[in-house]
Amino acid sequence: MKKVLILLGPNLNMTGTREQSIYGKESADNIKQQILVKAKEKNLWCEVFQSNWEGELIDKIQEADKKFDGIILNAGALTHYSLAIRDAIASISIPCVEVHMSNIYARESYRRKSVISEVCAGQIVGFGKNVYFLAIDAIIDLT
Repeated sequence: MKKVLILLGPNLNMTGTREQSIYGKESADNIKQQILVKAKEKNLWCEVFQSNWEGELIDKIQEADKKFDGIILNAGALTHYSLAIRDAIASISIPCVEVHMSNIYARESYRRKSVISEVCAGQIVGFGKNVYFLAIDAIIDLT
């Protein structure tokens, strides 16, 4: 059975309460449960990990290289400036798919640049919680 790590960055634990016009009203826990159900339907073992701490996300990326077949990453605001996360992704051998619930290219100018996209296998943006489900299918095809 293939294994995928889904990493969620800063403030994604607040999905459902923060900026509902952008991220929706569905809670982070509810979306997590749907992700796990979708992964199971696809015969995929899945771990979902959220942290507001950049270093914890980097540790998980580095550890994933030996434990998982792929990563789905919503780095949140770290997407736009974390060269440390970019370098962690570049240092591993498994594919990483970047996701964002909102369309970062239709938002504020500072959100339109992803420093991690060049080291990711691909990017899925703007489809709300469905970005995670689409990324599951992508990871299966990539691994």
